[in-house]
Amino acid sequence: MSFFVVEIALPLPLRRTFDYLPLPGETPDHYRPGQRVRVEFGRQLLLGIVLSCRDQSDVPANKLKPLLARLDDTPLIDEHSLALCRWLADYYHHSMGEVLEHMLPTMLRRGCELSEADERVWLKTADEPAKALRGSKQQALWQLFQQSPQWPHSELTAQGFTLAQLRSLADAGLIEERQQLPLPPVIQENQRFHSLNPQQQSALKALEPELHHFRACLLEGVTGSGKTEVYLRLIEQVLAAGKQALVLVPEIGLTPQTVRRFQARFNVPIAMLHSGLNDRERLQGWRQVSEGGARILIGTRSAVFTPMPDLGLIILDEEHDASFKQQDGLRYSARDFALVRAHKAGVPIVLGSATPSLETLHNALSGKYLHLKLSQRAGDAKAPGMKLHSILHQPLTAGFAQPVLNAMHKHISDGKQVLVFINRRGFAPLLACRDCGWMAECRRCDARLTLHQYPPHLHCHHCDFQQGIPAVCPQCGSQHVEGIGQGTEKIQDQLAVLFPQVPVRRVDRDTIRSKQAFDNLFDDIHSGGPCILVGTQMLAKGHHFPDVTLVVVLDADAGLFSADFRGMEHSAQLICQVAGRAGREEAPGEVWIQTLYAEHPLLNLLLDSGYHALALSLLQERQQQQLPPYSHMALLRSECEDRMQAQQLLQQARAFVQQWLQTHSGASWQAPVTLLGPFPAIMERRNGRFRFQLQFYAAERSVLHRTAAALVHFLEQNKGLSKVRWNLDIDPIDIL
Repeated sequence: MSFFVVEIALPLPLRRTFDYLPLPGETPDHYRPGQRVRVEFGRQLLLGIVLSCRDQSDVPANKLKPLLARLDDTPLIDEHSLALCRWLADYYHHSMGEVLEHMLPTMLRRGCELSEADERVWLKTADEPAKALRGSKQQALWQLFQQSPQWPHSELTAQGFTLAQLRSLADAGLIEERQQLPLPPVIQENQRFHSLNPQQQSALKALEPELHHFRACLLEGVTGSGKTEVYLRLIEQVLAAGKQALVLVPEIGLTPQTVRRFQARFNVPIAMLHSGLNDRERLQGWRQVSEGGARILIGTRSAVFTPMPDLGLIILDEEHDASFKQQDGLRYSARDFALVRAHKAGVPIVLGSATPSLETLHNALSGKYLHLKLSQRAGDAKAPGMKLHSILHQPLTAGFAQPVLNAMHKHISDGKQVLVFINRRGFAPLLACRDCGWMAECRRCDARLTLHQYPPHLHCHHCDFQQGIPAVCPQCGSQHVEGIGQGTEKIQDQLAVLFPQVPVRRVDRDTIRSKQAFDNLFDDIHSGGPCILVGTQMLAKGHHFPDVTLVVVLDADAGLFSADFRGMEHSAQLICQVAGRAGREEAPGEVWIQTLYAEHPLLNLLLDSGYHALALSLLQERQQQQLPPYSHMALLRSECEDRMQAQQLLQQARAFVQQWLQTHSGASWQAPVTLLGPFPAIMERRNGRFRFQLQFYAAERSVLHRTAAALVHFLEQNKGLSKVRWNLDIDPIDIL
């Protein structure tokens, strides 16, 4: 091939690829899909990914630019991963270049070398010392190498060991120093294996035959039913077969907790990937897994992109959790992408949840997924008793009904811990003047500012705007300005007065700003002793608190009357998940739920018959209304500082879709598409921009995607409203 061009995907919001001339003297053999290259694009220098070589281009040869550099001899993104990226780009109607960015850690996207993940490590080189080691420090250091044969220098110094102590072991021929990619240390403890109850045994027996091919499985188990033990048994078999396992969890806070449990069980390197790591740590984790050194990867949403050469099993815990759906940029679902990845790799995937999403439950009930149930708690733990307590026309003390306070006193006096759940940060959700009715509102959003006292300020939780607290009402000058309602800060203060004998700890984004803070707090909680935990949904997700025997849910009514058709589903999931923190060991647990709507039929169905019964009822409603999962949905959003332009773009989009559907009305693939809107978002103005929505529903997924593809092409060609930002969300879960 004398003349050829290299097809490059660039990280731009353009749904096309770009042709470049090769470097001088290079042939097509030098270029392989998945390599990184440096190119000039306009006045920018960008890093792109090679997709192919071609002998012709739609661009005249005299207008083609040459590549500036080829950074890799061996592709960093393999063919399997490239195929997955093509699926993502097609399904979510997104730029291939921006999709490919998710496949690489930040340092590789900047053009760094793989070797920048290497660091100073110490390797064990002997089984036993020739003579007894002198000094307790040397003995303690050697004990670490008995546990794991490789340790990064930084970890050893962090544990208090000196270079002199390391060199003394090196001089004795026990260890040696190298510069290489560190593997996670193997720290296996003599952990007692939990015996399986009959339900766990049955689930494991049903899953074992599926380990050699693709199969999607829903493991629906009540909180505390031992789903994790089933995961561990499956992973044992996968590791024994020489394969790797990918474990996805919804929250950063769950990652170290899960890693510790897995390290105690498995004698293999275990990597973790989440947003709490720095760029170098993420590169190290990515390499540890993609080069096959780490045999288990535990991570949050983005870990689903990590190449795994020996992938044998995917586990997605808390599959219902909204954090598995990206809400900006490439709006992918890690759950759905994991299913596609498992299918293309020919490996099983286990979706675990006590409160499965209606989409997943529908697939299980229809036979598309294997459906396994764990309906009883593992060991001696029993499901907590749940009480619905009406606070309508009832006097409250610090936001609590007296029977609830009585229950709290009893559990505290028994030496147990109490968890109080309120899904609202700050001191109060509103600062208002009692005399004129003024309310502190955000200048950039249709939202009120939240009052915080630690430190004192007003804060918009939507655009992050902050300001000081006025001493007097800015409208009438009155000094009667006060916080209305309550958040975690106020509840903590009030409980500290009501229960002065026990510590009251707050768990929300304002107190947990780092992984270390999270670990310290949870270590403190697990140390035992009576205390009260006050927190948001951070407390509801999979954490094991053995001494919590009472859960109190405040403001349980938030999702009962939501404008989002998923509101009741999400509210029920949250209530069940937080209730599941109670009584996870031998001590019985109880849950008190305060509500203004004690007669609400769905709330009573949840408490009387459980989440599964409620989910079946909600599925019936969805089917009657032809809402997902009985239809497929897309959401086109627009936003602009000019309200009229934001609305106008969606009016044009609606008119185009209607005309396009009319034009193709006789096509064999045609099926009805329902359009709703355009209408303002529930919070119309956010961060200074007006927001509108246009919703699409179709019974056939293929019809929805044909329509979406045509619409995206139309919008990309429409230059008349260039100041309007728009995005298309396939299978949205946030429609507010």
